[in-house]
Formats: sequence, structure tokens, C-alpha cells
Amino acid sequence: MNRESEFIIKKLNMVKLEEEGGYYNESYRSDNYIQVEGSSDKSSKDGVYSYSKADNKQSIVRPVFTLIYYLLEGGQFSAFHKVKYDEIWHFYKGSPVNLYILTDSERLLYITLGNDIENNQQIHCVIKGNTWFGADIKDRTSYSLMGCSVSPGFDFRDFELGDRNKLTRMYPQHKDIINRLTRK
Repeated sequence: MNRESEFIIKKLNMVKLEEEGGYYNESYRSDNYIQVEGSSDKSSKDGVYSYSKADNKQSIVRPVFTLIYYLLEGGQFSAFHKVKYDEIWHFYKGSPVNLYILTDSERLLYITLGNDIENNQQIHCVIKGNTWFGADIKDRTSYSLMGCSVSPGFDFRDFELGDRNKLTRMYPQHKDIINRLTRK
């Protein structure tokens, strides 16, 4: 573990994300809530469900917005995953980050997140909801500190970890990066 990343992890009270990879700490969860359309097959732990017979749909109450600190160390990666709602990745410090986004049109978008805008690095990147993406860092001897914002607010019930076989069937032309950024 890099000394600076070890300090950041402790200072920001970050915990390890076993499935996705990296470390995180939720630094903000809005006190304001909105209703979003949900599915009836998941139970509510922090949200409140309401059900409308008129449209036969269930609503879930979610915070308007959440924000986390997220850190990857050199050998770690953010495994391919998707969340239900739009997510914004913000670059803060350390090595630039490689973002790999699998699009509906079966293309692979490659974006470098960093602060060197003269060399086309992006300071933040919006990833649309229900889009498969993963990340690793350029300098494997360093770390990357980022922020991730989700609106409506993040809930682990809205998270899906990518399955290597499923993603390879969906995107066979990108099997090398899928194999590299999946755990199973």
C-alpha cells in the first residue's frame, strides 16, 4: 500500500469494496427525498415504498443525491458494473484513471479521468444509468482519489456487478478488457 493512499484511506474513514474493488466512504447523502419508480421484488431497508393500484407501479423514496470518496490503488480496479441512475466520476488526486464504458451500440468508450486537460484528460465524466463500465489507474505504483455522485441517490439495490460470461456474450469484441475488469 502506498503511504499517501494509506493516509487518505484512514483520514477519510474509507472501507474496502470487496465486489467492485477499491475503497470508499459516503461523504454526503441528501436530506431531501424523491419518489422513483421501483420494482416489487426488492425489499426496502432505508427507502419507503408506496404502491399505486391505478398504474400498477411501485414507488421507492430515494435521497435526491449521494456522494462518495472513492480510491483505487495501483493493482486494484473497479470491476465492470452498472447502477440504475446517472453517476458522475470526479477526479481529485493521484494517477489518472482509465474509464471503460460499454455502450448500447456495442462500442467501447475509453476516457482518461485526470487533471491534465491540455492532454485531453477529463476532470469529471458522466456515466448514464444502466451503462456497464469499469476502471483502472494508469500508474500501477500509485493511487487515484475520486468522487462519485449519483442522482437519485445511490442504493446498493441499484448496483449490478458484471458477470464475465454474460458481458462477453453481449460484447464479444471487447472480451480482453472484460476479462481484465471482471472478477468472475
